[in-house]
Amino acid sequence: MIIRILSICIICISLTSCGSKRKVIAKKKPSTERVVNVTPVKENSPSNEIKKEVEPTKVIVPKKDATYAEIVSAYIDSYATIAKEEMLQYGIPASITLSQGILESGAGRGDLTKKAQNHFGIKCHKEWTGERVYHDDDELQECFRKYKDPKYSFRDHSLFLTSRSRYQNLFTLKKDDYKGWAKGLKKAGYATDPKYPDKLISIIERYDLTKYDDEVLGKEIKTSVAETSEKINTYTVRQGDTLYNIGRRFNVSVDTLKEYNGLKSNAISIGQVLYLHPVEK
Repeated sequence: MIIRILSICIICISLTSCGSKRKVIAKKKPSTERVVNVTPVKENSPSNEIKKEVEPTKVIVPKKDATYAEIVSAYIDSYATIAKEEMLQYGIPASITLSQGILESGAGRGDLTKKAQNHFGIKCHKEWTGERVYHDDDELQECFRKYKDPKYSFRDHSLFLTSRSRYQNLFTLKKDDYKGWAKGLKKAGYATDPKYPDKLISIIERYDLTKYDDEVLGKEIKTSVAETSEKINTYTVRQGDTLYNIGRRFNVSVDTLKEYNGLKSNAISIGQVLYLHPVEK
């Protein structure tokens, strides 16, 4: 009898011991799960963001003693390609974009442009969440948008015009109607200066900016008889000329023109004679 009781006790102790082991195993499982969840992968983690590298805009700096025409020419050479790209994407004539940039930024020399890369005088407004600077304009220390690169200023200009209802009538005009666009900007309230349209039109005509509209629209760029005769040897620079538009007329690249004439930059001056072919030594 005593033996039977001892056997039953031993069996109970064994069962109790096995049960405790199972409980220990059961406790390890959830502890392991908690460790895994301590450092989850975050979708917005900086290491998982795709950062698109944007090549900085190559800005042509005119020489210190450059004339105003040369300064404007350098500005046009720097930003004409961007203005044409904006025209392709958003329908704003390149001539209008360039003339506004020249006027608003002082051809890139204005204080606001220098410290904020703001070429169009666009103020902060409520929706702006980017960087900002404060600059005296209609009132003291007004808030203006600041950009890391000029191309962002040109893009913001396009978005500014296309996203506001008061400018929508502009987009019913023909893309080569620069006079209509200039007057429409003033009418829509872009500027308070009553002579704003006349100033834009004057810049466009003085520097022949409509040729950039024509390039985007696929129009043939007219070449005068005088220019045709000069194709043989040389070309004399005129007001509003740039290496880019001279190269377009004579089917010569800008780099080739610079090589033929020993130029280190794209800056040229009125009356300067350029070789259109290699100089024989």
